[in-house]
Amino acid sequence: MALILNIETAIDSASFCVADDGRSVFSGMNESRTGQAAWLHQAIKEAFDSNSLKINNIHAVSVSNGPGSYTGLRVGLSTAKGICFALKKPLICINTLKIMALSVAIKATDLICPMIDARRMEVFTAVYDKNLNVFHSPEAMILTEARFDRLLSSRKVLFTGNGTGKFKNLINNPNADFVEDNISAVDMAPLSEKYFINNEFSDLAYTEPYYLKPVYLHN
Repeated sequence: MALILNIETAIDSASFCVADDGRSVFSGMNESRTGQAAWLHQAIKEAFDSNSLKINNIHAVSVSNGPGSYTGLRVGLSTAKGICFALKKPLICINTLKIMALSVAIKATDLICPMIDARRMEVFTAVYDKNLNVFHSPEAMILTEARFDRLLSSRKVLFTGNGTGKFKNLINNPNADFVEDNISAVDMAPLSEKYFINNEFSDLAYTEPYYLKPVYLHN
């Protein structure tokens, strides 16, 4: 059993939760896309204080490490790293698409396809089975009407995430179901507990956000 601080800033909001043995003890969320870094540090401190728990009692820090919003990923990972360095705790990095798949696994009958909006008709996506085994590796994909025709011809697929609305408008297939739920740090808790038990830790010095596609910075 482990007490783990989970941080999620990869998609539409910033959130955190402290989980004990894979179950959330307390959590917080900020649905604004601005000021996430300042809110996150203060909110975490206040949450520990109000729950009469010291932050140095945690066993690890887990972060949703992408793909997703470039700014959000940097905020989440830098916060997680800072806490790990200060407290000498291990870092756990979890693929955001995998978290999304887990959050709807109970609703799926076969395959799960999380989609993160990457602007225009592009999404970050992957395909998992109900046990979270990778069926199709993560990629940046331009959506078209025929993109999943072969898969949907023989398999039921549950599409989820903030990128599914674009694809839902393109197709009409009885094997395609849609759940546009958003995730939070609470959804990370079962995975971070599993990673901790299996000693699946990331290197504090060298771990970077999993952007999935190149980041272009303008001077």
